[in-house]
Amino acid sequence: MHAHDHHEHEGADLTRAAQTTLEKAGEQWTAMRESVFSALAQFDKPASAYDIAEAVSDREGRRVAANSVYRILDLFVNSNLARRVESENAYIANAHPDCLHDCIFLVCDKCGQTTHLDDDAITNEVRSAAKSAGFSPVRPVIEVRGKCADCD
Repeated sequence: MHAHDHHEHEGADLTRAAQTTLEKAGEQWTAMRESVFSALAQFDKPASAYDIAEAVSDREGRRVAANSVYRILDLFVNSNLARRVESENAYIANAHPDCLHDCIFLVCDKCGQTTHLDDDAITNEVRSAAKSAGFSPVRPVIEVRGKCADCD
């Protein structure tokens, strides 16, 4: 496997890396964006916008609309701070927002645990196949459904 090496951030270091990445992209790191990112990073499985809105609402003691969270999540995905797990319509925080590449997700159908793999050789082959078919790929979406080692 041609894995991509990078530094994975955690906790406060992840939040700082996300803030730095967003600001380098010319965007502001607002209190609401920080709240949404912090909530997203707390989930150990992909979280929906509704899950995140509920977590932020509980933390802040006021109702936060899922529509507002969706807009922020779209910004996060476009800025590499979060990844969307398409088959779950859910999101995970990107543990290395300072590194841009395509992802492969392994999604457990039993427990919902989602593992993120980086293999540039595979995703480059997908991009190449798309180009050979006359298609201009923007972002390959590769998800493998099955059972994780704990559920097998």
